[in-house]
Amino acid sequence: MLPPLPVRDGLNPTRLVLPHDEATVARCPTAYSWLLERFPGDATRLREKVAAGEVVTGRGTPITPETPYEPRGFLFLYRDPPSDEPEIPFEPEILHRDDDLLVVDKPHFLATMPRGRWIRNTVLVRLRAALDLPELSPAHRLDRPTAGVLVLTVRREVRGAYQTLFQERRVRKVYEAVAPLPGHASTSVDDDGRGAAGHERAVTPGHGSPWSATDLIGRLADGRAVTVRSRIVKRRGTAPAQEVPGEPNAESRITLVARDEARGLGLYRLEPHTGKTHQLRLHLASLGVPILHDPFWPVLREDVPDDFARPLQLLARSVEFRDPLSGAPRRFGSRRSLDIDGSLPGGRVGR
Repeated sequence: MLPPLPVRDGLNPTRLVLPHDEATVARCPTAYSWLLERFPGDATRLREKVAAGEVVTGRGTPITPETPYEPRGFLFLYRDPPSDEPEIPFEPEILHRDDDLLVVDKPHFLATMPRGRWIRNTVLVRLRAALDLPELSPAHRLDRPTAGVLVLTVRREVRGAYQTLFQERRVRKVYEAVAPLPGHASTSVDDDGRGAAGHERAVTPGHGSPWSATDLIGRLADGRAVTVRSRIVKRRGTAPAQEVPGEPNAESRITLVARDEARGLGLYRLEPHTGKTHQLRLHLASLGVPILHDPFWPVLREDVPDDFARPLQLLARSVEFRDPLSGAPRRFGSRRSLDIDGSLPGGRVGR
């Protein structure tokens, strides 16, 4: 259903569903009483919002303290952004705009869309407000630490077509990463070919048979493409995703394309064939070459504040797809570089 309240300051209204269990219905004669019971810590602000007519039913009618409780009914209101939300001093750069798509170069540290403590300091909220595009919506998502190409849809009518492209893996995505050269970091792949989670890993260069860890790292060091396949899960309550035993559900093609022997760093081309959370970061870490400045690997640093001088060296370099509406080929590339101090040749992965 369409919300009865418009987007305000780039934010959608929050939708609440009134429970229909007998105990709640008997205990809460009004929508107002349920609201105060459900969010006791926000009671003062909720009273103010109701008095100002800012809490409405699914029909768009402002509630009062006497509005009857409707099991399975809806309430809509604008939530207050957290007062302690950190400011992110970087802006997305527009790469392309037409009637259907807005493509931007997302900076490091800026979240794609509201989640958790990040509300206003997100690509979606900032651009909705700045460009007056209330129906703007991401066609896919980039993790907050990752920079690069992000595709958003401008109109509600075309949203599903472009989101389906990404969901069905009909988009060719190329990433870049700066990470240690093979053999220059403590490896998390032991001599038996077991991954960071301590289980057998299906790691395959190209489409051949599984190779030993030594052969795998050797091929990577020689600049040959290596395809990593493993099973990745993201459990609620844990920050990083994990590799676990089981049928692989994540696949990444990885190639070392430039070397800085003096610093022991390499520039890697990454082509994910799936889109699991933290997939590229985890696959590189499992090869013993964790991405530079990664707060999760090789050592978890979950609650450290952002260091704007040390962004995660992972960039969504380009996306390519056939437009689902026109059938025309589309390609969008980032203008950013991971050549952080000029010492990696070229600073960009080949197209």
